[in-house]
Amino acid sequence: MAAVAEGSPSAASAAAAKAAVEYQAGVQKLVDLLSKLNPAAKEFVPSSVAAASPPKKALSADAPVFDYHSIGAGNGGAKDSATDAAFYTGNPQRKRGNGYINQGRRRSIDRARRADREDSIRRTVYVSELDHTVTEERLADIFATCGQVVDCRICGDPHSVLRFAFIEFSDEEGARTALNLGGTIFGFYPVRVLPSKTAILPVNPKFLPRTEGEKEMVMRTVYCTNIDKVVTQFDVKNFFEELCGEVSRLRLLGDNVHSTRIAFVEFVHAESAIMALNCSGMILGTLPVRVSPSKTPVKPRVNRVTSN
Repeated sequence: MAAVAEGSPSAASAAAAKAAVEYQAGVQKLVDLLSKLNPAAKEFVPSSVAAASPPKKALSADAPVFDYHSIGAGNGGAKDSATDAAFYTGNPQRKRGNGYINQGRRRSIDRARRADREDSIRRTVYVSELDHTVTEERLADIFATCGQVVDCRICGDPHSVLRFAFIEFSDEEGARTALNLGGTIFGFYPVRVLPSKTAILPVNPKFLPRTEGEKEMVMRTVYCTNIDKVVTQFDVKNFFEELCGEVSRLRLLGDNVHSTRIAFVEFVHAESAIMALNCSGMILGTLPVRVSPSKTPVKPRVNRVTSN
């Protein structure tokens, strides 16, 4: 009877129910055990993944909030890190750039001056072998047939047979047309007309000669440009005295902006000043000096009185 009881259906169902209860208890025990483990622990991360991507650090509470549209969308995401850093730190590069704003303005002014000077040169012609009987008014009237004349300067010793002149037009077309007048007889001699290499510089009226003595000084003075900065006043004086004659007064001028210097050279005799005009193009230092008659005398230096 005992053997029959053990093999009955009721005994089998009871054994199955007991096994199910034990299985569920084992599963619940395993779930409780796993819930206490840290899934981010290094034991659970494969070594290949850990080497390829190091763990990320969380942002701090005061970290800046990056906006994609303000950083990358405006230029296709090409904004560099330096620009972003400057943006989020008060833009120190911009502040540093503002310190050079005056220097930038000066450079812009210098570029504008150079551009104006180059434009003036393109609108100017050089007339040589000019008869001394031709006046500036007459010369301007003749060249006005080529275009509007802005300025006309006759240079050279007024007592010399031949002189030269610079004529500036309002546009380049007038200067190109004026080149066709080369070989035309003005007075008694045919003139030569070439593109000018220099512009006509305006003269401050207060520097013009006012007395007969100053006018006589102007006749003995030449104006020199394109002087090498390595050349000293002593070098300029020796250069002209060896070739032309004794120099009575010399003023060498320059600054840190322009690459060359200028000078006013006054000779003892007017004949020396005329000879000095032939020195134009000769090398002084490392550059060819340009020499033209001066319209102003060399003013004597005024000694400033300093007070204690």
